[in-house]
Amino acid sequence: MLTKRSVATTAEGDDIYLITLSQGDITAEILSLGANLKTLKTPDRNGEIRDIVLGFDNPLDNLTSTAYFGQVVGRFANRIANAEFVLDGKTCVLEKNEGNNSLHSGRSNWGWRNWHVETFDLNGDPGVVLSLFSPSGDGGFPHAVNCTVSYVLTSNGSLHVEYEATASGPTPINLTNHTYFNLGGAASGTVLGHELQLACDRYLEVDAAAIPTGRIIDVQGTAFDFTKKKSIGRDIDKAGGYDHCFILSRNSEKMVEFASVHEPISGRTMKISTTMPAVQIYTGNFLKAKEIGKGKVAYPKHAGMCFETQYYPDSPNHPEFPSCIFNKERSFKHATIFSFGCR
Repeated sequence: MLTKRSVATTAEGDDIYLITLSQGDITAEILSLGANLKTLKTPDRNGEIRDIVLGFDNPLDNLTSTAYFGQVVGRFANRIANAEFVLDGKTCVLEKNEGNNSLHSGRSNWGWRNWHVETFDLNGDPGVVLSLFSPSGDGGFPHAVNCTVSYVLTSNGSLHVEYEATASGPTPINLTNHTYFNLGGAASGTVLGHELQLACDRYLEVDAAAIPTGRIIDVQGTAFDFTKKKSIGRDIDKAGGYDHCFILSRNSEKMVEFASVHEPISGRTMKISTTMPAVQIYTGNFLKAKEIGKGKVAYPKHAGMCFETQYYPDSPNHPEFPSCIFNKERSFKHATIFSFGCR
């Protein structure tokens, strides 16, 4: 099933659309505002269907929140040190919105913009493609970018998210989805009891401001070792809360499954695959029951966790990292697949 309806308007008077994709017992709702994954309903082992992503009832609440619930974040997701970088000999200055650094591109973040919407059917699978134009100089970034994000819900219980962006000249591009998952249900407490296994054998060391130092560290013997299944909460205090970039063990631009998540009480499972080189794992460390979410529920610390597939943070300032600079000849084209089940 595929529906599209207007649910609000922007300050400029433009319609904000809600697109509903349904296949069997699974339903995904996507907002045109922020290309936002607002709702994702899946069954547990007893067939009870619950929404497993955090967010707001009122779409406009996204514009006053810095939790980034469900947003497609761009032009550059994650942090850039000192809110600047040098490209082709020119210093590009961004907005400082997290101390001295830029986080998620500051106020120019695409997650706060209303995207153009077109729905489609792909061999019986419902989908939507959202498009956005970012002019040269947007947020301090050089050159213009045309971007599309597509969501497709397949009959086997998978949500495919595909990103494409083309630039008029060299510019950093790092797109991700900032959905917070709680497989027990969005209002079921914390994710500390979730079991996680990652095919990620290294992570980026960061300083006190969460900026990469440049050191890449083996996860073995550390609180960041999820190469064998363990609960999120087991070592979270040793890690100081997870908000770190984990590097996929197999570096390939082909689709690679890297994460398996299990919530023991409900039995829900989620597997994640991507063509991206890394994933930022964030355990909602800054949620402190100040954000009143769907159903008027206050989200506590660790109420959800994000799997932000992406290039490394602060890549424009680290030439040794995989290049996030795209241009006319090199377009940004990546995908991430979230697959759901229960046991």
